Amino acid sequence: PVDITPEFWIVPTWHELPEQAKVSIRLDPGLAFGTGTHPTTRMCLRWIARQPKENLGRTLDYGCGSGILAIGAAKFGATDVDAVDIDPAAVESTNYNSSANHVEIKAGLPDAAGGEYRTVLANILARPLIELAPLIVRACKPGACLILSGLLEIQADSVEEAYMAQCLPKPRRVIDGEWCALVWE
Repeated sequence: PVDITPEFWIVPTWHELPEQAKVSIRLDPGLAFGTGTHPTTRMCLRWIARQPKENLGRTLDYGCGSGILAIGAAKFGATDVDAVDIDPAAVESTNYNSSANHVEIKAGLPDAAGGEYRTVLANILARPLIELAPLIVRACKPGACLILSGLLEIQADSVEEAYMAQCLPKPRRVIDGEWCALVWE
C-alpha cells in the first residue's frame, strides 16, 4: 500500500485497506505504468487530493498508463474524465482499473479526447511533454489547471519554456527528490 495523504491510499487488490483510508484506489496495473509509488505520480495525486471538490471539473489524463490519475480525479470530484494513451494495453488497463474502482472514465487512444478541459494531467516523459505542448495547451479551457510531471528537475526549464512559448505564464514547481511537476492553477 502507498499513502498519498494520511487518508488517501493506493492499495493493490490483494492487500487489506488501511484503517485510516477514507479514499482509496484499488489497483492492479497489469501491463501499464502507474502504481502510485513513483514520486511524479504521487505529486499529481497529492495535488488532486488537495483540490476543492468542484475545482477539477472536466478532466483529461494524457498518457494515462494504468489510469491512476484519472481514477484519482474521479474519486475527488471530477465531473467527466477522459483518459488517453498511445498504448492500447494502457487503455485496457485503465478501463479495467476504473471499473474495479467503480468510477466512470472514458479511455481511448489520444484522438478520443475532445474539447476543452478544466483540468489536464500529463505524467509522461520530458521529450513527449515538449513535443505535445501545442496539443496539451489546446485541450485546456481558459483558466484551466494544468499539471505536467514525469520529468527530472534538471529537465524542468526546457519543458517550462515549451509551454510558456504557448502563451502560458510561469508555472509553480513542485519538487520531490530529483523529480519535478509543473503546475498552472
